[in-house]
Amino acid sequence: MKTYLTAKPRTKEDRQKNKETRELAERIRIERESIFNHESFGFTAPSKKKVSFLDFYQNYIDKYQKKDIRMIIGSYNRFVDFLSIHYPHYKDKIRADQLDREMMVKFVDFLQERSVGEGAKGYYQRFKKVVKHAHEKGLMSKLPYTGVQCKIDDTALKKDVLSLDEIKLLVATPYQNQNIRRAFIFCLYTGLRFCDVVDLKYSNIDFSNKTLRFEQSKTKGSSANSIVIIPLNKTLISLIGEKPNKDTVIFILPSHTGCLKALKTWVKRAGIDKHITWHCVRHSFAVNLLGEFNTDIKTVASLLGHSGLKHTEKYTRAVDSLKKNAINSFPELKLSSYED
Repeated sequence: MKTYLTAKPRTKEDRQKNKETRELAERIRIERESIFNHESFGFTAPSKKKVSFLDFYQNYIDKYQKKDIRMIIGSYNRFVDFLSIHYPHYKDKIRADQLDREMMVKFVDFLQERSVGEGAKGYYQRFKKVVKHAHEKGLMSKLPYTGVQCKIDDTALKKDVLSLDEIKLLVATPYQNQNIRRAFIFCLYTGLRFCDVVDLKYSNIDFSNKTLRFEQSKTKGSSANSIVIIPLNKTLISLIGEKPNKDTVIFILPSHTGCLKALKTWVKRAGIDKHITWHCVRHSFAVNLLGEFNTDIKTVASLLGHSGLKHTEKYTRAVDSLKKNAINSFPELKLSSYED
C-alpha cells in the first residue's frame, strides 16, 4: 500500500494521520476480502462491477506494446459501433459482466457483415484477448464468448493481387516518395509484410552471399519457422542500395496509414483498378510464383515463412480462379448450327 504509520506520534496531527491511515487500511482490507470471497465462489465483486468495460478496453490499448496495435484499436472501434447500433443504451458505458453470449453472437455477425477477407476473424480474436484479460482481472465471472466462433474460409484468397503486367505497369509509373516506392517493390519481390519491411536493417543483409535473413514479427517467439532466409537478385540488391552502417534502417517509411494513402494514389495513377493494400504484395508474390513461374508449393511456403502448407494452399486455389478468369476472358462466339 505504501502507507505508513508514525511510530511515536507526538503531535495531534501525527495522531490524526495515523487514525486516517488505519481507517484507510481497514477499508482496503474489507474490499479485498470481499473480492477474494466473491471470486472464490465464481462471482464478480461489487466494486469491480462498477468498472466500465470501455474504459478498461481503452486503458488496455494505452498500455499495449505489440505490433498488432492497429487491430486492437480497430476491434475497439468496431465494438463501439456495434453497441451504438444494436445496444444504444450501452454505447457510453457497459460493464464487463453485462457482456453475454447473445451479444457475442450478434457481434460476430456484425463483424462478418462489415469486414473484408480475414478482417472479421482478426478483430474478433483481438476482442476476445481483451475480454479474457478482463476476466483474469476479476471483472466478470465467466467468459461470454465461450462456444461463439467467427468462421471464415481460410483456404480462399479474398484480396486483390497484382499480375506481372500490373507490377511492370506500377514500376514504370513514377512516384515522388522513393522510400515507399522502393519498399513496396522490394515486398513484391520477397513477399515481406509491412511490419517486417519497416524494421529491416542493413544488418539483415549478407552482401557476400546475397541473402536476406530476418525474423518475422508475426510469429516471433511462437513458431520454429519464424526465421526466413531469402536469396537476393540484382533487382533487390539495387533496391537495398550501398551498405552503410549495419544498424541503419533500409527503408525510412511514414506510418502504415500514410503508406496506404500513398499506395492508393500510386496505384490509381498507374491506372490499376484494384483495391491494393500493402498486404496484397504478399499474396501477389505467392500467386505469381505458383501461377506464372510454376514454383513448387513447398518452396513458396518456405519463402513466405509458413510453418506448413495449410496457409500456402489458398494461393493454389487463387491460381485456379485466375485460370478460370483467363478462359472466361475470351469473347463469346455465337455458333450457327448446320447440317453436314
